[in-house]
Amino acid sequence: MSMTFAEVWERFLRRDRRALARLLTWIARGEQIANIQAALRGLPAIPDQNRVIAFTGSGGVGKSTLVGKMIANFRHAGESVAVLACDPESPLTGGALLGDRLRMPNYPDDDGVYVRSLATPSGHEAVPDQLDLMVQLLHQFGFHQVLIETVGAGQGDTAVRQRADVLVVLVQPEAGDDVQWEKAGLLEVADLVVVHKADLPGADRTEAQVKALLNLPGCRPIPVLRVSSSKNIGLDELRQGILAQPSRRGIRLRNANTLLRLAQAAWVDLLHAHPETWKPILEQWQSGRINDDEAARQMLSLDKSTGSITS
Repeated sequence: MSMTFAEVWERFLRRDRRALARLLTWIARGEQIANIQAALRGLPAIPDQNRVIAFTGSGGVGKSTLVGKMIANFRHAGESVAVLACDPESPLTGGALLGDRLRMPNYPDDDGVYVRSLATPSGHEAVPDQLDLMVQLLHQFGFHQVLIETVGAGQGDTAVRQRADVLVVLVQPEAGDDVQWEKAGLLEVADLVVVHKADLPGADRTEAQVKALLNLPGCRPIPVLRVSSSKNIGLDELRQGILAQPSRRGIRLRNANTLLRLAQAAWVDLLHAHPETWKPILEQWQSGRINDDEAARQMLSLDKSTGSITS
C-alpha cells in the first residue's frame, strides 16, 4: 500500500532509511518537490561542520575507489557518511550503468553509511537535478559528511562546485601533460588536487606539473596531495585537508544576505506589490536550480514598475 507524503515524512523524522530512500526517489523523479522543500524549511539549520564534499576527475582515475576508502576513513574518525554517486545517462538509451557502488565497500550493518547511485541526464553539467535537495535530506537525516562522486567536469561543467563545500579533483600519473589539464579546466575549479595512484611511476612528475600550474602569482593556494587507495597512503592527510578548507556554504550564505539586502534596499515597493515575481527566483536559488550569480542577475533585471523580468 502506498503511503502519503505526511506518512513518509513522519517516518523520515524517525530516521527510517526506507523513508529516506522513498524521498530521494521522489526527488529523482521530480515528484513531491514542493512538499519536501516546505517540510525541510521547518527543520533546524544544518551544523556548519557538516560538509558536502565532491570528488571529480577523468574516467579511470579511481574516484569510486577513493570515495570508498574515504567512507572508511571518516567512519574511523567517528563521522557518519552518505554518498551520492552520479553516473551519466546514455544520450541514446537514457540508461546509466550505476556501477560506482561495485567499487565501494558494503556496509549493510552500519547505520552511519548510506550510498545512493544517481543517473545524470546529459547536458546537466555532470550533476543531477535537485542535487541540493537530496543533500539537505541526507544532512537532516543525520549524516555528517555527504560525498558526491561525479564524472570529470571541464571548464563548462562547474555546477558541482556551486553545490559542494569542498571540491576534490583527482589526476593520475602520466595521464596527460599540463597543456591538456589547462585545456580541460579541471584544475580551475579545485579546492584540493589529489594525485591518485601515487604509488605508480610518474607520480613525482605529475605532482610537480600540477603544482607548477597552480602556484601562479596572485592565485589562491590549492593544496596538492599524493594518495594511493591501494596502498592506503595519504588518506588521513586528505580527510584533514578537506576539513581544513573553508566551507563554501558560508560564502553562499554571505552572498544570499547581500542579495537580500540589495533587493530590500532597491525594490521595497516591488517586493510588496509583486511577490509572485521574486519568490520563484528565491525558490529556484534555494533549491540549487540557479546559482548566486544567476539569482542576482534575475533580481536585478526585474522591472520595478511591473515586476516582470526585463532582458
